[in-house]
Amino acid sequence: MDHFLYKDGVLHAEDVSVADIARNVGTPVYVYSAATLRRHYEVFDEALAGMDHLICFAMKANSNLAVIKLLGDMGAGVDVVSGGEYRRAVAAGIPGERIVFSGVGKTREEMRLALTGGIRQFNLESEPEMHALSEVATELGVTAPVTVRVNPDVDAKTHAKIATGKSENKFGIPIARAREVYAEIRDLPGLKVVGIDVHIGSQLTDLAPFRAAYEKVAALTHALREDGHEITRLDLGGGLGIPYERDNQAPPLPIEYGQVIRETVGDLGCEIEIEPGRLIAGNAGIMVSSVIYLKQGEGRDFLILDSAMNDLVRPSMYDAYHDIVPVQEPAPGVEQSPYDIVGPVCETGDTFAKARNLPSLAAGDLVAFRSAGAYGAVMASEYNSRPLIPEVLVDRDHFAVIRARPTFDEMLARDTIPEWL
Repeated sequence: MDHFLYKDGVLHAEDVSVADIARNVGTPVYVYSAATLRRHYEVFDEALAGMDHLICFAMKANSNLAVIKLLGDMGAGVDVVSGGEYRRAVAAGIPGERIVFSGVGKTREEMRLALTGGIRQFNLESEPEMHALSEVATELGVTAPVTVRVNPDVDAKTHAKIATGKSENKFGIPIARAREVYAEIRDLPGLKVVGIDVHIGSQLTDLAPFRAAYEKVAALTHALREDGHEITRLDLGGGLGIPYERDNQAPPLPIEYGQVIRETVGDLGCEIEIEPGRLIAGNAGIMVSSVIYLKQGEGRDFLILDSAMNDLVRPSMYDAYHDIVPVQEPAPGVEQSPYDIVGPVCETGDTFAKARNLPSLAAGDLVAFRSAGAYGAVMASEYNSRPLIPEVLVDRDHFAVIRARPTFDEMLARDTIPEWL
């Protein structure tokens, strides 16, 4: 469900015309719907109703301060994977007791930052990290609450670049060694075990891998309790997919995902933490672009846009599909033609879609990329010295720019030419 619908012949974000946003802010531009963000948080909250739980938004999906504050005001925590994300969480008003620190390469500086600023828990990913955190916590005279991320060797059946729960992936400690590692933590100063962490991948469209992983976590919980560990939290990660292609079968609903959690770990008396990112933010955002040229090629037509792979890298990086629609609503039954939809960057990989059917378009027309609220703006770059594109948040009938487009002078001012040149 989202709040991007045609009204009076024009695509709207809630009650705001997308064409009006483009006229005021320029293109390309990301547009987010507050109503959609709120609703997607609520469906997860409802899915876990009756269970002690915390929904920690995976900030890597969308780290804009306004988005984080909106979710935080609803009671969400956040899952961060860097010191920069931790600082963003704090700046957005998220209290330390709702910040979970994940990631395979936490530095000692990042550990100090979180230990002094407040943290719910560290999800440990390796034994060297475990020893480093023990030393930092001891130096500071504090105790760090920790879980161990276990790798259950479960195939998430998703894109290879976003699968995280197989034995060959870099994430976590093999679940077969978990009891040994937890025993080692018990003997380290400055650390306190609070639970178990698992995450098997992103954009999952089948519940079976979740069930397989969570059943292994349940068995490990019993084993660790037999060893004398107090396991009070289970961080079950995120990864539930969204429907990028509207004609395809929709992924499982959060309520169905919640039922899997109840059936596998619901009787353990643990607080449940989940870390959705894509499902909360993905369909809450669009990217709006203008057509620069229509170019006729050999046996194909190219629609050249003012957005490029540096603005939305998912199609180039993951061969990802985004539904692309005209902002001006097509008339019913209008004839469509296939276009290769591309950007102006000097790379053949700067291609959003091939042979995508669209109604006739011309220079200056607007198109919207749906499902662009997650892993869009956060993965953008200034490749080809193209400015990062602005972000806009819509709430009912008003909107605000929540990240401005930098000027070229601002971009150039970040570089320094040495005096000797």
